[in-house]
Amino acid sequence: MLSPMREHLRDTFWFAPILSMLAVFAMWTGATTLDEAIIGWLRDDEAYEEISDLIGISDDAKTIVTTISSAMMTFIGVVFSISLVAVQMASGQFSPRIVRIFIRSRITKATFSVFLSTFLLSLLVLTSYESETDPRYVTVVPLVQSFLTLLMVGLSLVLFVAYVSTTLQLMRVGHVVERITTEALSVLTKQPLYGDEVGELGEATQFLVHRGRAGVLRDVNVAWLVRGAQRHGVVFRLVPRIGDFVVPGTRILAVHGGQVPRRLASAVSLGVERTFHQDLGFGLRQLADIALRALSPAVNDPTTAVQCLDRIVQILAALANRPLGSVQHRDRAGTVRLIQDGSEWTDLVDLGFTEVRGCAAGSPQVSRRMLAGIDDLLSLVPEERRAPLLRHRALLTQLVERATPEAADRAFALETDRQGIG
Repeated sequence: MLSPMREHLRDTFWFAPILSMLAVFAMWTGATTLDEAIIGWLRDDEAYEEISDLIGISDDAKTIVTTISSAMMTFIGVVFSISLVAVQMASGQFSPRIVRIFIRSRITKATFSVFLSTFLLSLLVLTSYESETDPRYVTVVPLVQSFLTLLMVGLSLVLFVAYVSTTLQLMRVGHVVERITTEALSVLTKQPLYGDEVGELGEATQFLVHRGRAGVLRDVNVAWLVRGAQRHGVVFRLVPRIGDFVVPGTRILAVHGGQVPRRLASAVSLGVERTFHQDLGFGLRQLADIALRALSPAVNDPTTAVQCLDRIVQILAALANRPLGSVQHRDRAGTVRLIQDGSEWTDLVDLGFTEVRGCAAGSPQVSRRMLAGIDDLLSLVPEERRAPLLRHRALLTQLVERATPEAADRAFALETDRQGIG
C-alpha cells in the first residue's frame, strides 16, 4: 500500500541529478568552513610559514581544478551523446519501450549525477581562491575543497567504466529480456493476494470522473484510497484497468455505499505510457513486441523471438497457480475498501502467445519452441486453466499445417524443442 511516488521518481531523469547537486553544494559549504577553520587555527599560532606552504599546494591544485572545470562539461556531452545513439539503436532493434530501462537505470542516473556534481564542485572551488597571497591576511586556502574535487573525479572515472558496461548491455537481447522479466516478476511481490469474491455491492452511489489530460492509467495510490474509503465508510471500485487509455470525462472510480469528495479522483495516476509498478501484463506486452519485431521480414531474427518466448513462458509459469482477476485491498480491520479488476489467466496467455503465434508459421524454430513452452505450462497449470493453452496449441498446429506444404517440414516444425532448433 505504499504510495507510487517512488516509482514515479524512478521514471524521471531530473530528480537524482538535482538532489546530488544540492548535496555537493552542502558538502562544499562544509569543506569551505573547514578550510577557514584550518587557516584561522594556523594564524592564531602565527604559523605563517605553514600557511605559505598550504598556499603553494593550493595553487598547484588550482591548475588541476581549472582543467577539470573546463573539460568535464565537454566530457559529459560527448559521453551521453554516444550513449543516446546506442539507446536509439537498441530501441529500433528491439522496441521503443526499452528506453525506459535506460531512464530507470540506477548506474545511469548515478553517473550523470556525479558528472554534473563534479563540474559544479569545480566551479564552486574556483570561487574560493583569493587573490591575496600574504599569509598574514589570507582567510581561506581551498585545500580540503580541492581534495574533494579530486575524489569526485576519481569516482567519475569509476562510474564511467560501469556506465559504459551497462550501456553496452542494452545492445544485448539477452540482457534486455532478462531485465524486462525481472521487473515483470517483481510486480507479483508488490501486489496483494487476490481475494475471494466480494458480496453484492449494489448500485454505485457515485462516480468519480477523470478531469485532467488523456493518458494511460499507470497506477493507483492504494493507501490513499483505502484510507479515504475507510473514513467515509464506502467501497471503491476501479472502473478501468491498469494500462487502459483514459480520456477526460471517463468514469474512473465507482463509489458504493455513500458519497466522497471528488478530490479522491487524483489518487489515480495517468501518464504517457505504461509502467511496471502495478501493471501485471506490461512485461508480456514488451516481450511480445520484441518477438514480433524480430520475426518481421525486415529483421528476420527468430533466435531473438525464441529468447522472448523463453521469458514469456517463465512469467506465465510464475502465474500458473496464482489466483488472478479481481484484487481486493483491505483496511487494517480486514474490510474490503478498494476493488481493482486485473488480468485473468486467459488474458495473459493470449497476450503472450497470440501475436507471436501468428508470425510463427514460417519459422520452425519459433513454432517448436512455442509448442515446448505450451507443453511445459500444461504440466504446471490446474485443469481449469488448460483450455487457453490447448487452444493456442491447436491454432499453432493448424497454422503450420496450412503454411507448410511438405509433410517432412510440417513434422519437423511441429516437434517440441525448448531451444527451438537445438
